[in-house]
Amino acid sequence: MAQRPNIVIFHCHDMGQHIGCYGIKTVRTPNLDRLAQEGVRFARSFCTQPGCSSSRASLFTGRYPHNNGVMGLTHANFGWDLRPEEKHLAQFLKEAGYATVAIGNVHETRSGPARCGYEKFINKGKAVEATDAAVAELKRLAAGNQPFYLYAGLIEPHRLPYPKDGGPMSGLTGFPGPHLKPDDLLGVQIPGYLSDTPGTREELAGLQGAIKHVDEQFGRWTQALRELGLEKNTLLIATTDHGIAMPRAKCSVYEPGLQVILLLRHAGRAGWHGGAVRNEMVSNIDVLPSILDLIGIPVPANVQGRSFSPLLDGHAYKPNTAIFGELTYHGYYDPQRSIRTETHKLIANFSTAPAFQDPSQMWRPKSDTVVPENPATAFHQHLELYDLTADPWEQVNLASKPACASIRDELARRLLQHMKETDDPLLRGAVTSPQHETALKLLRGEPVERKGKKK
Repeated sequence: MAQRPNIVIFHCHDMGQHIGCYGIKTVRTPNLDRLAQEGVRFARSFCTQPGCSSSRASLFTGRYPHNNGVMGLTHANFGWDLRPEEKHLAQFLKEAGYATVAIGNVHETRSGPARCGYEKFINKGKAVEATDAAVAELKRLAAGNQPFYLYAGLIEPHRLPYPKDGGPMSGLTGFPGPHLKPDDLLGVQIPGYLSDTPGTREELAGLQGAIKHVDEQFGRWTQALRELGLEKNTLLIATTDHGIAMPRAKCSVYEPGLQVILLLRHAGRAGWHGGAVRNEMVSNIDVLPSILDLIGIPVPANVQGRSFSPLLDGHAYKPNTAIFGELTYHGYYDPQRSIRTETHKLIANFSTAPAFQDPSQMWRPKSDTVVPENPATAFHQHLELYDLTADPWEQVNLASKPACASIRDELARRLLQHMKETDDPLLRGAVTSPQHETALKLLRGEPVERKGKKK
């Protein structure tokens, strides 16, 4: 039997689809764009939840956040975690004889990398140090006699804190980070959901600088794979957790919050390279079953994603007819569920929270949305319906329009059916957070667990 392919996953925070090969002409990402030219680009790739921990938990279990237990952030007092019975990709691969290594952010659990199946963990998350470690590990693993799985989670282009030194960003959190410079050499491309203001332009230039930096480090990964002779028998995946950290993107189930890059290349397998662009809708829960299919591991019945391995191999494949998104907790409780078809999206809001959670980590955000014009006084409607063909930026809510009642009702039926089939806890009422349980224990004088620093 031929040796199973190595699996290498390059993962970063908050990139969305904000790179050149996804149509952002002012971002300089030649290395990621080259992977698209040499590999496969999924043009319509989505995450299940627009929050860091929840999205990663779906990526690595093939299951929705409300099923795998990570309905919010895992670190600090947020306290969410994978349920004990949930099986992580690294556990599958370790059991199959793979050497398993993680670098940087293992943000899908608060129980540590070993719980996920990683035999070795290197706690270096910034792009340069993580890449230094990744290149060293690739050299070590290439000299071994096992197939290997190497994962690295980079911090950038997440917003980063600036020290209180009196500079223009003194004491704030933002782009590109105190160790990087903004990049507006090619200008900035303002997405249609943001207003063209000096603040928006400043932030996008900073974001572009952070993304450029990440791309430069990714280039070192591909160079190492090439120099070590690993390209032919390695599946290389580049992806991210959710949308960019701008208003109405990250922390929202609108398109800019759920859209993610998904690029891959397996040079030794026909259909998995060659510059193909796949327009089928895929979710990040589809990645785990696709990897298991590729290496010949049976996909468990409880995995909710659909393998796209047959699609790339040229075999029979039934595309997703809908993509389901959700938000339960991020910074606060904001329960939403969504269904996206080829032409429309329906969002059900289960609370009267603000119209969107602001991911800027600033008291006074620098960037403004087109809709709503005044976020401070805008709150969720019960339902939101958008025609994605006529209104790709989801600016005009059609849910109350009589002419749209039939499509609204059909999508509502399908969304409710999905919630029933996946036993969504929202069907039984509000979801209680780990912090709620901890606060009750403290009031009772009971001991509480103290762990979960963000790693």
